Amino acid sequence: MPSATSENNNNNKQDEVQKLIEAASEHGGVPLWPQMKRFNPARPDPKCVPFQWKYEQLRPLLLKAGELVTEKDAERRVLMLINPTREGPYTTDTLYAGLQLVMPNETAPAHRHTAFAARFIIEGNGGFTAVHGKRIRMNRRDVILTPTQNWHDHGKDGSGPMIWLDALDLPLFQFFPVHFVEHYDKPRYPADDVDSETSPIVFPWSKMQQALDHDERDWTSLPYLKADGRQVSKTIGLSAARLRPGCSSEAVQETASSVYHIVSGKGYSVLGGTRFDWQAGDCFCIPAWVKYQHFALDEPVYFYRFDDKPMLESLGFYRWEGMDTETLVSS
Repeated sequence: MPSATSENNNNNKQDEVQKLIEAASEHGGVPLWPQMKRFNPARPDPKCVPFQWKYEQLRPLLLKAGELVTEKDAERRVLMLINPTREGPYTTDTLYAGLQLVMPNETAPAHRHTAFAARFIIEGNGGFTAVHGKRIRMNRRDVILTPTQNWHDHGKDGSGPMIWLDALDLPLFQFFPVHFVEHYDKPRYPADDVDSETSPIVFPWSKMQQALDHDERDWTSLPYLKADGRQVSKTIGLSAARLRPGCSSEAVQETASSVYHIVSGKGYSVLGGTRFDWQAGDCFCIPAWVKYQHFALDEPVYFYRFDDKPMLESLGFYRWEGMDTETLVSS
């Protein structure tokens, strides 16, 4: 049992340490040791949590916005899919997702920005996007890229709404304050029609589904890649997956964070021990190091996913549970 003298000495030392911390902080020298665990956690510690967005709940609200918010009122009419633990633009700690709507005879005016964007077309006909002088027709379930600094605008012919899922790397610019948005001096940037089947920034769903169905495994996932085999961007990776009826994917735990969109089918995912039931149109996010596994019910399920894996791999930060971590050691 410590003596009264030793206890008093300890209290005096604690007081002196506290005075040291306060004095150092006043001069801009904040001690690390009281915060060591916060800056050096034993495992990844994302601020975002697994979450799901139901399309049947958000779609009517998005269409209502189409009635109340005109194209002149909003540069982009979007419902951001924001993580409940954070504010915009965080869907995960590194990824942004949003549901964008364009109504008939509207123009989402031309602009360009540093952020990379990819768009998965959920529903509608007659929509188009013009990317740096090339006008592309939007077809349901296709993926269209908007590379960094490309002028782009969106429009809609015919009847009915055009809705797509935006994927951007916007959260990164909260850490790197180098994001620019420039507005073109006219609503539309001059563009010529191009064939979406041959455009390098368009990935038709018909080709991806054919490739997925050609694989005989219960679960298969294929990346969207450029013609030369490179990732579509340095920050965001895109992929599609198919899960056969009554089957499950492997359980995965990785440092990449991701957003999933259900292209078709019904099932559920277990994210960090919590079950999320989903159907076509729904989206859900998986923060870094949250263990996840997908389960299909009585029909095939097709997924679209975007993630931050290319960025993590290029920086040497990508890791998955069970890998040989010695491969991460750099000289």
